[in-house]
Amino acid sequence: MSATTVVVPAYNEAGRIGTTVAELPDEHSVLVVDDGSTDATVSEAQSVGATVVEQPHNKGYIAALKRGFREASTDIIVTFDADGEHRPADIKKLIQPIAADKLDLVLGARSTIPRPSERLLNKLTQLRLDVHDSGTGLRALRRSLAVELALDTACTCGTFVLEAAARGARIGEVPVETRSVQKPRGIAWKHGAQFFHVLRYLLVSQSA
Repeated sequence: MSATTVVVPAYNEAGRIGTTVAELPDEHSVLVVDDGSTDATVSEAQSVGATVVEQPHNKGYIAALKRGFREASTDIIVTFDADGEHRPADIKKLIQPIAADKLDLVLGARSTIPRPSERLLNKLTQLRLDVHDSGTGLRALRRSLAVELALDTACTCGTFVLEAAARGARIGEVPVETRSVQKPRGIAWKHGAQFFHVLRYLLVSQSA
């Protein structure tokens, strides 16, 4: 199996990040990108063995992802949410198609997409790509692809996979199960702006 880094963007995840990191398979490097947390996220992640990269200000999820992509040195990168929603056992099946040189990006497709706005963005993305879950936070991809991604949008829903496709990536999905997380889920206002970003990618792909 190729060497893998699990990149975990985190913002104020004290009380969750320690358990999340501790559950990750020992054979993978774990890189927590702290996005300016004001709680004990950093010390908690370090206490269970994660390498932590600190961003001085809360720059957002995409900025944390891109920092993790730059800092990782392995051939394969897995993105993993800090709140414990994902199951570490699913990582292996995401990595396998990349290690076998069959795919460049593998999405962990959730059985249920929680937010209506995310489901709408997913429907738009499906006009271009045959994917079930374009907004998942659980992905495996080649580092060579990851560091090329501009990710210049409001969030990753739809556009992460659309940009990867535009760069010629071979894309696939594997089904994954999520776990219930005791965490408030606010309104994703950024999905309003993201709607127009997804449309932009769709129009560019049509004219190419």
